[in-house]
Amino acid sequence: MVQTPSKSITLAEFLKLPETKPASEYINGQIIQKPMPQGKHSIIQGEMVSTVNLTFKPKRIARAFPELRCTFGGRSIVPDVSVFTWQRILRDQNGEVANVFQATPDWTIEILSPDQRQTKVTKNILHCLNYETQMGWLIDPEEQTIFVYIRNQQPVMLDELDALIPVPDFASELRLTVGDLFGWLLE
Repeated sequence: MVQTPSKSITLAEFLKLPETKPASEYINGQIIQKPMPQGKHSIIQGEMVSTVNLTFKPKRIARAFPELRCTFGGRSIVPDVSVFTWQRILRDQNGEVANVFQATPDWTIEILSPDQRQTKVTKNILHCLNYETQMGWLIDPEEQTIFVYIRNQQPVMLDELDALIPVPDFASELRLTVGDLFGWLLE
């Protein structure tokens, strides 16, 4: 849902507004509220965060964050899953994870909701790739299809259950097939 303010709003002004539920994003001067996640979206998001964190967090390789606001390149977006390599996780003066991330994730993962437009989500992934994100996934639970966007490469479309989903180089240890991912919906 696009929320049109009575006057134009800057990114700095947007960032001072109270958070909304579900989250709102700032894209090209517009405030766009994300749709409320539904069952399939929530399952895939939760399992993806758990899988990435169980695989990479103990080794301090990377960490996945659900619904983390990332502000960069004139936008403030909230990917469904943002993965940051360990050395790029923003920290505060106490060494704890920062509250504000003015950075692009290394890997951005979006899960399409039934009432969400694929074009808007794809634009966010492409914006991330233009600002150093290594890879973006667009997961469509209804079509059981995954689009993989790799920086400076042709996108890949996967819908065969035994297809291994490409991951960024830092995540090469993760071996996940299309069937594994959509199998989470049956558990």
